[in-house]
Amino acid sequence: MTMGTQLQTINLNLPIGSLDAYIQRAGQIPLLSASEERELAIQFRRDNNLEAARRLVMSHLRFVVKIARGYMGYGLSLADLVQEGNVGLMKAVKRFDPEVGVRLVSFAVHWIKAEIHEFILRNWRIVKVATTKAQRKLFFNLRSSKKHLGWFNKNEVDDVAAKLDVKPKTVVEMEARLYAHDAAFDGGNTDDSRDFSPSRTLADNSMDPAKLLESEDFQAKNKSRLYEAFAKLDSRSQIILQKRWLNENKTTLQDLAKEFSISAERIRQLEQQAMQKIKSSLQ
Repeated sequence: MTMGTQLQTINLNLPIGSLDAYIQRAGQIPLLSASEERELAIQFRRDNNLEAARRLVMSHLRFVVKIARGYMGYGLSLADLVQEGNVGLMKAVKRFDPEVGVRLVSFAVHWIKAEIHEFILRNWRIVKVATTKAQRKLFFNLRSSKKHLGWFNKNEVDDVAAKLDVKPKTVVEMEARLYAHDAAFDGGNTDDSRDFSPSRTLADNSMDPAKLLESEDFQAKNKSRLYEAFAKLDSRSQIILQKRWLNENKTTLQDLAKEFSISAERIRQLEQQAMQKIKSSLQ
């Protein structure tokens, strides 16, 4: 078992089902001193000591909650954000090197935020709002850069673009994506004639005479080819397919075996061979 797999099995041993109880319990877990943290990190890296890794994770859960609270403006539950942040924390513990000389909390912030960022981008909208690195940076900084609830004016667009090192056009496009709302395809249950949902703007081609004629012609040709393929089968195979597939009351393999004085397995083989011949003729 790899170190990564083992790390995922760490039991956090915290209340399940109540987020408030979880947060309260996480806040009661004692923080580690720098020497304790270093010793535990060494034990985990050197001996793969999972208990040491568990203590490192547990002592930093409160920081995950604090970071996750900062991302509650995206319509996602705090519980889900905390869960994703905990994944980032465990990844940080796995990669933490105590010999570098920094505290785990400073190192883990990047991993916690990265995991939460990925979760938000995967789940916040049906349509991707940010794909490139620059777009992701803009996505998570745009809200904090806004000075009011309305749209940016030109000066504000230029200021944000300069601050985040992107083009003004990119700021305008991202603002439109960020504050747009996902629309229901069918507009919900409404008789309002002013409903502008996508389903009301798409053309209905199901009753197009040309398409109907094309569909009928296609079905007629396929039906004719099927009859021709069926007629090429030997009489026994025709009877088997007729009774097994075409009659309203289907005949069992056992009944056909008695009728032809052969085994049910042989009936099954003949059925499959006949079906394959028809399939080949229709290709």
